Amino acid sequence: MALNWKSYNPGDFYDELMLGPGKPRRSARALVKYLGSLTNKEWHQRKDSVAAAIKTMGISFTVYSEAGNIDREWPFDIIPRIITSSEWDKTSQGLEQRLRALNCFINDIYNDGKILKDKVVPRDLIMDSGNYRKICKGIKPLHDVWAHVCGTDLIRGDDGEFYVLEDNLRVPSGVSYMLENRNVTKRVFPELFENYDIIPNTEYPSYLFDTLADISPEPKDYPEVVVLTPGIYNSAYFEHSFLAQRMGAELVQGSDLVVEDDHVFMKTIKGLSLVDVVYRRIDDLFLDPQVFNKDSMLGVPGLVRAWLKGNVGLANAPGAGVADDKVVYTYVPEIIKYYLDEDPILPNVPSYICSDKKQCQHVLENLDKLVVKPANESGGYGMLMGPQASKKEREAFARKIKANPRNYMAQPLISLSTAPILGDRNVEPRHIDLRPFILQGSKSYVTPGGLTRVAMVQGSYVVNSSQGGGSKDTWIVED
Repeated sequence: MALNWKSYNPGDFYDELMLGPGKPRRSARALVKYLGSLTNKEWHQRKDSVAAAIKTMGISFTVYSEAGNIDREWPFDIIPRIITSSEWDKTSQGLEQRLRALNCFINDIYNDGKILKDKVVPRDLIMDSGNYRKICKGIKPLHDVWAHVCGTDLIRGDDGEFYVLEDNLRVPSGVSYMLENRNVTKRVFPELFENYDIIPNTEYPSYLFDTLADISPEPKDYPEVVVLTPGIYNSAYFEHSFLAQRMGAELVQGSDLVVEDDHVFMKTIKGLSLVDVVYRRIDDLFLDPQVFNKDSMLGVPGLVRAWLKGNVGLANAPGAGVADDKVVYTYVPEIIKYYLDEDPILPNVPSYICSDKKQCQHVLENLDKLVVKPANESGGYGMLMGPQASKKEREAFARKIKANPRNYMAQPLISLSTAPILGDRNVEPRHIDLRPFILQGSKSYVTPGGLTRVAMVQGSYVVNSSQGGGSKDTWIVED
């Protein structure tokens, strides 16, 4: 398994580490040289070390299937991705700009509605959104922030530039894997950290706690913060427990909380303890059976009422998902310009909305060239990869679009950048994306790098772990 970089050929795709066969980018030269110096025996030892570390650390995720819920160890590729700090400075500014504008948008939607009156965004588009919550009308959370945690998916095109693929504003996940990827790399390749000045990402839990503490109804140095999880069978339960532990917060389920006198309390062996902030990892509809799904056993009766009365902080706030809608995504450049009077630093991927008759017709006539996504799904579910789909699959999807055009948008299949993975015999190119995490309260924070997700199947563009994707450590290094 001694690596032969001269045989590595990403073709016409932009590659994160290599300019071409045997030609590493300047930032990757030391890494490529070192990896190429390892013997076959050393590589086997490193791979075994990775597997042992992931098992020992208990890094896992759950896949939902017809056979039931399956717990799997986290799929991790040993070769890190490198991004230079000068490039990341611009990218992080664009991410912070985007979340500021989206929070202005959400706050406006539930209050004055100026952007709708000015017809920058169609009113029907918002009122018909599956994530619009009427109960939030007139609410102004602290700092006017609704989405305190955002995971924005970025891709890099053939031109080497980053593009925003989508924003995740409801209950974005994956940050724990970003942090654990770094821990695994340090265990397996500690010597690499002597040759590179890598910006650390370990401070995220501290920044997350500060962001959550910032929305406590009563200012406190150490408010009572809880992480509300659906439970052990949720696909992201590892992350829920990981973040609670790292923040020093309590991990709770709905049955652990109770609302009395419009305040939220946690049940403890010493009695009820007042809760200041709930970092909820439950979708809106299951959050409070008195307001949303009355059959929900996951949420807390009265939780939304306590939030509406200003007695508890909720992150992300109910209703924030109205800006998570993939059709609303197409208007984000206009949203940034409207609220901030700035040009977007990070461009969107060109998109088509099927609620527009002309654009819908274009989508239907070009399904073999487009990726079609439902407005409010996540994890890669419910989408059509047109160029890789059969004629029968495209025809079936066309019927779905015609039946409910508001629920679909489409994008051209972007040539995602590649990065080397360690295959069975040598290094091989695979398509990747990147999910950085952005926090916003009275201050903003962007993770240095993010979760790089990898399509482990050759030629595939599907990077989601729920669909068989993997991940790798992401380094932001000084130029």
